[in-house]
Amino acid sequence: MADAFLSVQTPLAWGVLFLSAFFIGMSKTGIQGINMLMIPLMALAFGAKPSTGVILPMLCFSDLLAVAYYRRSAEWKYIFRLLPAALGGFALALAADSLVPPAQFKHLLAGCLMAVMVIMGWPGKGKGENKLAERWWYGPAFGLLGGFTTMIGNAAGPVMAIYLLSVRLPKYAFVGTSAWFFLVINYLKIPIQLFAWHNITASSLLLNLYTVPFMLAGAVAGIYAVRKLPEKGFRSVITVITALSVLILLF
Repeated sequence: MADAFLSVQTPLAWGVLFLSAFFIGMSKTGIQGINMLMIPLMALAFGAKPSTGVILPMLCFSDLLAVAYYRRSAEWKYIFRLLPAALGGFALALAADSLVPPAQFKHLLAGCLMAVMVIMGWPGKGKGENKLAERWWYGPAFGLLGGFTTMIGNAAGPVMAIYLLSVRLPKYAFVGTSAWFFLVINYLKIPIQLFAWHNITASSLLLNLYTVPFMLAGAVAGIYAVRKLPEKGFRSVITVITALSVLILLF
């Protein structure tokens, strides 16, 4: 990986980095998936695969903030449904890394997510779980897709959001469950990106230190947003952000 500082030589590049950090913090503590809006710009600034090495430590730090605040809000039965298959998604991503062009993968992923939303009638009506969520394969399928997409491009936010929306979790349980799931997943990714992809370096970690205040500010903004939004409003915001994330994957 090229020196990370060489990729941030202009005010615009620094602005993209700091805004991404703010959105990552906000995503982890409240508005799931909003950081996806910045991933294409980060890829332009650093390159597709190198950008994941810059983003991952930011995600890991923000995961700690989210878990510290929402540590008692998680619904662990959903996490346990997802995690084993997510590890399989890691292996699939490593196998596919040299075979699937990133542009084609993004289009395929967007198509799959759109199909899932249509089939489920997402976000649907009623207060209980979507009927598909009761099937034995439903959680593992999302876990596999989540593990695959997070490994390829830190793009599992929409996958997790669709899953948690479909099982009708209240807003605090939604955020807490997501926080614990991504804490485990993102920390498991560190050895792979350090020793297999070599895209986390001393230079990129030093660059990450500059983003800490922006992640903290984003985390506070996310907590505030969750407090202020009613349940229905929270679901509507997550729905819109997730739909925008899927559209971004088309381009």
